[in-house]
Amino acid sequence: MRRILFSVLLMAGPPSLADELPDWSGVWQRVEGNGGMFDVATTEPPDGRAGSPGVRQRPPLTAAWEAKYRANLELVAKDRLPDPISRCGTPAGFPRLLALPDVYEFIVRPEQTWIITENGPNIMRVYTDGRSHPAPEELWPTFTGDSVGHWENGVLEFTTISMIGEAQTVLDRSGLTLSDQATVSTKMYLTDEGLLRAELEIDDPLALTETWLVTRHFRRMPAGTRAYDYACAENNRNPITDAGQTLTLDTEGNVIDRVIENE
Repeated sequence: MRRILFSVLLMAGPPSLADELPDWSGVWQRVEGNGGMFDVATTEPPDGRAGSPGVRQRPPLTAAWEAKYRANLELVAKDRLPDPISRCGTPAGFPRLLALPDVYEFIVRPEQTWIITENGPNIMRVYTDGRSHPAPEELWPTFTGDSVGHWENGVLEFTTISMIGEAQTVLDRSGLTLSDQATVSTKMYLTDEGLLRAELEIDDPLALTETWLVTRHFRRMPAGTRAYDYACAENNRNPITDAGQTLTLDTEGNVIDRVIENE
């Protein structure tokens, strides 16, 4: 009996990192809503929905970036904000990726974690295999940037750099943007209530006067919930006005949008 027990202990060996990783399995849905406002805590008015005239956020913007934001807010009021993800195949980018509708999956492995959204789809890879960010001359901006981090007592801590920024992304339909110089430091962990919490510290020398703190939460959906394929096809049926506005039709073919005249 002693020999058998001794052999079993040898085969088991010390616990691996995989044994210590948290269970983020299943399908998750965002808790904060407001039509996809990126930071609900700074939304004005508090119940305002993204893309609605008069709705904005109050992050610590520099004067130059406040002017850019106000210009986009004017486009929102005219229903003319060019949201990049309205084009099929354009990723939402990070950190907007954490504020999308539909559902999420978090694939946790010792060497990396994948954040996958049903909407898009978007895939973000966070490397936890000990690597560092590439040298500056080897970096080029991408939609989700370059993310490296580590696990600390069930908390995924990672830093993201080299994001495309305002050139091709917005944070939500209110038209808020960051520059390609932004850095996002994120902590993700399970709360005592079973929510997956993401704490973001956003720094941007061009867009922000100080660190912007944003918190997002996700709720695990019932066991057996599935994430499905997301198919997007460029619209070639809805009419477009002379002002460049694409009109939405009801099932009878009637226009249901507020039509904007040329200015």
